Amino acid sequence: MKIETRYNYEKSWTLTSEKDIVKIIEEEIGNDDVQGVLGYIKEAIKDGKEISVATCKFRRKKD
Repeated sequence: MKIETRYNYEKSWTLTSEKDIVKIIEEEIGNDDVQGVLGYIKEAIKDGKEISVATCKFRRKKD
């Protein structure tokens, strides 16, 4: 699954690698349960929803 991200202050979505998504999550929430949050994001966006984690939004890349 390809994931796009966008911070609240940005206007366009960016295709983001899973490695970079982990870094974003760490920056936004700290080192608590990064893999758990990543799993939650993947589950939530698989049906086309957008999800926010602090100031960053995540969505599935439209094919």
